[in-house]
Amino acid sequence: MLLKDEVGMLQRIPLFTGIESSKLKLLAFTSDRVSYSAGQILFRQGDEGDAAYVILSGSADILVDSDSGPIKVAEMVPNSIVGEIAILCNSSRTATVRAATPLEALRIRKDHFLRLMREYPEMTIEILRVLADRLSHTTADLIDARSAK
Repeated sequence: MLLKDEVGMLQRIPLFTGIESSKLKLLAFTSDRVSYSAGQILFRQGDEGDAAYVILSGSADILVDSDSGPIKVAEMVPNSIVGEIAILCNSSRTATVRAATPLEALRIRKDHFLRLMREYPEMTIEILRVLADRLSHTTADLIDARSAK
C-alpha cells in the first residue's frame, strides 16, 4: 500500500483526526503494517507492552485468562486501538488479543505512541474517551454478571 493511502486510512480513525497529515505520514512511515490470519495471536496477556495496534481491517477477540481457560471479553473492529493500556500504565499486557478474522493492523511502537500523545492533546483526550467507554462497559458487564447469580 502506498504511504498516501495509509495516511488516508489513518485520517479516518477517530484517534488521529486532529493530527496533521505530515505527522500521520511520519507515523505511517515509522509504524509497521502487520497481517494476521484468523486465530493468530497479536500479543499475549503478561507480555511486555511494547506497541499499540490500530486495526485497519478484520476483527480481533480480547481474551483474559481465568481458571476455566480464556474468556472473550470484547471484540475489536476496524479503526479501534488495542494494546495501549500496557503502554500508558507501563505494565504488562492485561489481555490476549487474537485475530478473529484475517486482520491487518498498524503496529505503533511505544516511543512513537507516547510522543504523539505529548504532541497532540486531542489524541490524548480521544484515548481517554476510549478508555472511559471501555471502563463503563466493563462496569455494566460486572453488574449484569453479579445480578445473574
